[in-house]
Amino acid sequence: MTTAPVTPRPAATVIIARDTRDGMEVFMMRRSQQMVFVGGHYVFPGGGLDKSDSDPRWATLADTFSDAEASRILGIPQGGLAYWVAALRECFEESGLLLCHDERGELVTHDEAEFAGELAGLRARLIAGEISFADLLQTRTLRPALEHVAYLSHWITPHNAPRRFDTRFLVTAVPLRQTASHDDGEADHHLWLRPADALERHRKKEIQMIFPTIKTLETLSQFQDTAALMRFARSPRHIPVILPRRATGRDGERLIRPGDPPYAEIAKIDPNGTGKAAYEIIPGVTTRLSERVRRITAPNPGFMTGPGTNSYLIGDGDDLAVIDPGPPIEAHIQALLDEARGTNGKGRIRWVLTTHTHMDHSPGAAMIKALTGAELIGLPPPEHGNQDRDFKPDRVPPSGEKLNIAGCTLRIIHTPGHASNQACYLLEEEQLLFTGDHVMQGSTVVISPPDGNMIIYLESLRAVQTLQAQWIAPGHGFLIAEPAKSIERIIAHRLQREAKVLDALKAIGGGTLEELVVKVYDDVPAKVHPVASRSLHAHLLKLHSEGHASKTGERWSP
Repeated sequence: MTTAPVTPRPAATVIIARDTRDGMEVFMMRRSQQMVFVGGHYVFPGGGLDKSDSDPRWATLADTFSDAEASRILGIPQGGLAYWVAALRECFEESGLLLCHDERGELVTHDEAEFAGELAGLRARLIAGEISFADLLQTRTLRPALEHVAYLSHWITPHNAPRRFDTRFLVTAVPLRQTASHDDGEADHHLWLRPADALERHRKKEIQMIFPTIKTLETLSQFQDTAALMRFARSPRHIPVILPRRATGRDGERLIRPGDPPYAEIAKIDPNGTGKAAYEIIPGVTTRLSERVRRITAPNPGFMTGPGTNSYLIGDGDDLAVIDPGPPIEAHIQALLDEARGTNGKGRIRWVLTTHTHMDHSPGAAMIKALTGAELIGLPPPEHGNQDRDFKPDRVPPSGEKLNIAGCTLRIIHTPGHASNQACYLLEEEQLLFTGDHVMQGSTVVISPPDGNMIIYLESLRAVQTLQAQWIAPGHGFLIAEPAKSIERIIAHRLQREAKVLDALKAIGGGTLEELVVKVYDDVPAKVHPVASRSLHAHLLKLHSEGHASKTGERWSP
């Protein structure tokens, strides 16, 4: 029985930075070993929001920074001010630094020994719960310097953690003439460290840190001083929710962040965060993507194929279909047959569908047909290119036809461009689109003339974008979420590359493919240029057809 995830508690973490001659440093404290949550680890000050952080008095005390403004920055309807208040409160409790203005509007300092001693006493009373932070400020007629705090990032603890926090990371520069110290309660030690040094000490296992701290330090290490950091934190930008997900693989359990290749698939397979999903694709290992879909990847990893070619078993009964049987590797074909056979030994592959006939996608079809008599469905191989000319489909469905097979409805959509016989299949019951090489994960598709065509490819992408599919199952890589957005990024990338082609033509007055590829693909390693030249050729042919480029012999001109 799966246990529902714990609801995360709202929390605030504050990163305190200061400038030194050697670069920017941040304040880190070591949580006492006795602490239940990450005891012995170095962290930034922070903690859960208290009821007192939403005290109505803050609307008056924080007169230069409203709840509406704080909520707008955080992207929430209301209650944003409490996160800023909590950040200042935790900052004072855990580091002794008080970020406030006095009656004259100046930031308070520790210059006066008597005042510093009084603050130490107030800090102790605040930690003990004898006084609220609002009371503390009113006692000394202080006003919180909330405008000195900026929003950096948003983290949520993984689903299966026993304690979960929905944490906003905020950042501030240390007040001048104040001295930081740990509280000797929750923390037993503190350090000022440059972010890069903290990461190096963690790598050497000299200090312990948790995943969000490590990743935050990686971000902080990009800034030379507090001014640059604060400018970045205050800049208008999209701040995504970072909800790491636990997954397993050959190197044990790992945390995977949004944006990492397996993240969306892990979220789909394991929404409650049990850790059962995998962060890597291992050839020959079955991955169940849904009740109707299983993936087995062929053992043909490489530069063009990534971890290998994905074959998909479709169906929820004993009669199954395969999309893209892959290369003619006996072990892979046997793995597909064994998985189809199932625990009762009665399952079989009755249909084989291909997205196109490149040699890493369709040659296994003939082997499966010979062993099972399965019906072959797809488009025949074109004349040009490295094609599987032995593929002879029993059925060539027109675009838009719905195939009722294996207890599923698969709609075929012709999507030429990468290959002239490329097709996608939409599993309508799940709005899952099998794309072959039309859309791949983690890399752009090579368009290789004469069979590949850039104009037609972009048209096909736009056609697929209108299908409103919910997921993409590519020929290489993990499941892809939000297909429409992913395709929009691919189109934008192609058009940006096309703009570089035009710029290169104008800059050097034209040239051969070999001369142009160095300019147009200066952002990829030189070893990739021979493959990139194929797509460059496709871009030039598109520009030629549109009247933006011409060719004389082997030279292209603007």
